[in-house]
Amino acid sequence: MTVATEHEHDVAAVEQLRPGASLTFTLECDGRRIEAFLINHDDTFHAYVNQCHHVPMTLDWVENRFFTDDGKYLVCATHGAFYEPDTGLCVDGPPCGRSLYRVPLRVKDGRIVVRCPPDLPR
Repeated sequence: MTVATEHEHDVAAVEQLRPGASLTFTLECDGRRIEAFLINHDDTFHAYVNQCHHVPMTLDWVENRFFTDDGKYLVCATHGAFYEPDTGLCVDGPPCGRSLYRVPLRVKDGRIVVRCPPDLPR
């Protein structure tokens, strides 16, 4: 697991994350350590804080396993809520209509870099 600081941090090389793959990492934001994850969904990268919006628990029981078996949704292993991978919006189960906390990212020189989200879960 990679640890990122308050500023932009290099998490992975683009070629490390094939479509359907995920990678957990830790951010240090406002003096707190926040677990997050990076995914490749349909050749587009997204990152979220690893916390269900319904209950403040990580989404994955098995490390780095976030997708449903068919790869269409991110799933909370605790209670089965489904989130859209590209938006983080919950579309089934509690907390329907709420979204995961997005972690800002960009691709720079073939690397995926992230920074702390402006809004953090409590």
